[in-house]
Amino acid sequence: MKGLQPAGNGPLNRERPTLKTIAYMTGLGVTTVSRALKDAPDISQETKERVRLVAAQIGYHPNRAGVRLRTGKTNVISLILNINEELMGLTSHIVYGISEVLANTNYHLIVTPYSDDQDPLTPVRYILDTGSADGVILSSIEPADPRVRLLTEHNLPFATHGRTSMGITHPLHDFDNEAYAHEAVRRLVEHGRKRLALLAPLPRYSFYHHMRAGFLKGLRDFGAEEVPFNEVTLHDPMNRIHQAALELLSANRDVDGIVCGSSAGAVAISSAIEASGRRVGHDIDMVSKQPANLLRFIRPEIMSVNEDIRLAGRELAKAVIARIEGVPAERLQSISMPDGRIVYPELEPA
Repeated sequence: MKGLQPAGNGPLNRERPTLKTIAYMTGLGVTTVSRALKDAPDISQETKERVRLVAAQIGYHPNRAGVRLRTGKTNVISLILNINEELMGLTSHIVYGISEVLANTNYHLIVTPYSDDQDPLTPVRYILDTGSADGVILSSIEPADPRVRLLTEHNLPFATHGRTSMGITHPLHDFDNEAYAHEAVRRLVEHGRKRLALLAPLPRYSFYHHMRAGFLKGLRDFGAEEVPFNEVTLHDPMNRIHQAALELLSANRDVDGIVCGSSAGAVAISSAIEASGRRVGHDIDMVSKQPANLLRFIRPEIMSVNEDIRLAGRELAKAVIARIEGVPAERLQSISMPDGRIVYPELEPA
């Protein structure tokens, strides 16, 4: 004998759980369920917890198509990510940071990757043409980034992981690479190093110009000189960086200090230093950025500076959501300093 079943057309028989399903199971109204899931202040905490428990048990997820039809919103934030950032070990950290913020909202994250041999405008145009996201986060920023101009022209909220110099005020978070490189030179000179090389980003990116400016200022301020690192950049594969470092060390036996823009690059250079018969921290000193506290364990002889990419993800997520909600762009800019502080330019004294 079969047990009691909901009527054939009851909400529990639907393949995809809906608000009506939760309402049916909790005995609440659909409006109450909807407001409970949105954490409405006039709904009791007990009711919210009961609704969320049932939603989790039945695998309820908002129907994005329905939300879009009702509100014109997708509840999607798109992270347009250059795959070269994975080579530098940044991808998982920035995704994790963004997800930490979005977990407490109705927004979902979609990662849209692209490579250097593709037109960087293609994923932006797709989002604009399809209306598939309410906001966008951009990485690998250029001084005159065409994606920033296109998104501004179409009034789609966005935030950038990096700064532009094109006269457009927009939400952003950045690491102060100029201050980093300047401080790195100071630390090397304090260790008696005078002939320094810099493993920098590709010149097309904004943070190349910042890092390069800080490095050159450090050379002037602290009385050191540069040994050029040829054509290699921190975006190259580790084996290419390793080979370029071997060539550098072979041609310049007196190089005694390295400023490095990535932890992967630092590991490759360290290997080359050892292959040349020298030792990091003894014959040559090195300062490197790192997105996680990894160098401390595998290469403790390297002087490391943390660039908190998870924090960057959180700052970017908060900025783009605030921009969607109408907060002025100039109030949504932040910069991480090498000492761990966050600076908000709008709040700094003129």
